[in-house]
Amino acid sequence: MKESHRQLRDAMRANFRQSNQNIIPNASRWEEDETLPKEIYRQVAKDDVLMPMAAGKSIPSELAGKFPIMGGMKPEEWDGFHDFVIHDELNRVRGIVVLNGLIGGVNMLAITEPDAGSDVSALATEAVLTRDGKSYKVSGQKKVCIILALSPWSELNADATYADNFLALTKTSADGMIILLIPKCERVSVRNMKMSGSSSAGTAFVGFDNVLVPLENVVGEAGQGFTCIVSNFNYERLFISFQSVRASGVCLEDSISYASSRETFGKKLIEHPVIRLKLAHMARKTETLQAWIEVRSLSSKHTGIVLQAVRDAIQILGGIGLTRVLAGSEEIILDLSVRRAVRMQEVLEGKRVVKSNL
Repeated sequence: MKESHRQLRDAMRANFRQSNQNIIPNASRWEEDETLPKEIYRQVAKDDVLMPMAAGKSIPSELAGKFPIMGGMKPEEWDGFHDFVIHDELNRVRGIVVLNGLIGGVNMLAITEPDAGSDVSALATEAVLTRDGKSYKVSGQKKVCIILALSPWSELNADATYADNFLALTKTSADGMIILLIPKCERVSVRNMKMSGSSSAGTAFVGFDNVLVPLENVVGEAGQGFTCIVSNFNYERLFISFQSVRASGVCLEDSISYASSRETFGKKLIEHPVIRLKLAHMARKTETLQAWIEVRSLSSKHTGIVLQAVRDAIQILGGIGLTRVLAGSEEIILDLSVRRAVRMQEVLEGKRVVKSNL
């Protein structure tokens, strides 16, 4: 870890110690409402977090210096691992938070389809070049599309669930697969999807009905869409792994805190051998994740461990682990929404069984 990583980490921790007062008491309600207040997005932008997260691995030279980075970091110091520091610290507030994507408006990543999930090559959405060669006509369906990012200067539309633009992976007859930036219009239909976890992430079903898209809206090079998306999966799988490591740690911390205060049969819960053994297994498995380096192996392994950590924590917390509201103390918040959120990680960037076979 370089000094700039520590600098960003310390700034994130200081920021979220303050913002926790607004986030944690309202998190359950936002999950039930299936949306986040506009002010939350704006506040993240004002806190100088959103712009570097939108950049990902590096900050483009044309954006360097235009917007500040939390902790006073210089744009040239950003190396991509700073992104993982942000995701790690975000999960200290006991939630699965993903805010990655393009800069400019509210954007939605559209890759998964009803009949094409982990197998990205099987997608059916097609872009047909018009006769004049100046545009594509796009038809198809996308699902499990999630809001990506909000730029520091943009304004949210009336309903934060729906995006202004869609970054869609499509197939073509001549150029293989391409990525198109498709603006929302009357030929684009969007409806909300009920999810078992991360309900406030703005997940939606999107339909394209012969949408006319200018040729200049092709992102990257024609024919490189599949390569671009798949190459980015490893990077995204890595920061999802960081989230899982932190979520497992939160489960362990909450379990130890509760077991140290709860009494059963005349002694602390943590003094029972079976509970101590369960905590030991949780700690061992969580710490083991830190040692996994190879991206695909880590991505395949982490989801199983974080889910096991959740199940073990429920056994230790007992009835409190089954509630859907905060459990009487702000230190113990292992509720149903957390369990639903971590289940999402089993299928993000490809199902666990598929990633195990890569």
